[in-house]
Amino acid sequence: MDWGMENRLAQLIQSDGRCLFLPVDHGYFQGPTRRLEEPGKTLQPLLPYADAIFITRGILRSSVDPNNTKPVILRVSGGTSVVGKDLAYEGITTSMEEAIRLNVSAVGLSIFVGTDYEHDSLLNLANLVNEGEKYGIPVMAVTAVGKELEKRDARFLALCSRIAAELGARVVKTYYCEGFERIVQGCPVPVVIAGGPKVATESEVFEFVHDGIQKGAVGVNLGRNIWQNDHPVAMIKALRAIIHDDASVEEAQEIFNKAKSERLL
Repeated sequence: MDWGMENRLAQLIQSDGRCLFLPVDHGYFQGPTRRLEEPGKTLQPLLPYADAIFITRGILRSSVDPNNTKPVILRVSGGTSVVGKDLAYEGITTSMEEAIRLNVSAVGLSIFVGTDYEHDSLLNLANLVNEGEKYGIPVMAVTAVGKELEKRDARFLALCSRIAAELGARVVKTYYCEGFERIVQGCPVPVVIAGGPKVATESEVFEFVHDGIQKGAVGVNLGRNIWQNDHPVAMIKALRAIIHDDASVEEAQEIFNKAKSERLL
């Protein structure tokens, strides 16, 4: 592996082989998402606990202090919105030269297997990998499913993840599901867990993250289940303990409760 590629991956996946990525890219198709209306304010207290942020170039420039940040995974796909007809109709929005100017550690895009735009999104990935390999910049592929949430099963996500790896993605972001180990076993590159919509309780998040890590994920890329929580700092502290300290679900809950209480004092 080229030195630059290896160095950038080492910035993302820590020396223990684990990672906690914090995505704040949701506005590129959702607009001012709840509790992400002012991205800089959302990010500021969470940055110390994240290993990297997943973000668009516009929000990176406008909302992140270049003197106080973490490694950046740059979202480079887009072109659709929640009011459009099909979220899968994405293209590449940001050049690799722009990524280099922004000194990013990786770039990321969504792929939409099983949709009318499967071919386009997979060629987007392949072309982005071609450019990334040229400059030593890893590509993270996100196995998006649009509004078709019922597709989040192991058979489908294993297919998506393997295709992403085959096309050259260095990291794959995919959803947790029953039989998650099947996805990891069939994907020869590191897998990180996507969060999706916020779930009802903290313990549900701790449970799926803990189980996913036990089944081979190297970490998470969770946004709404952190910054839409009423106690986001407590949430990211607890998740960091699961990922980097092998905390149990019960221990994570204790960390969350303690951090929440300290915040309220």
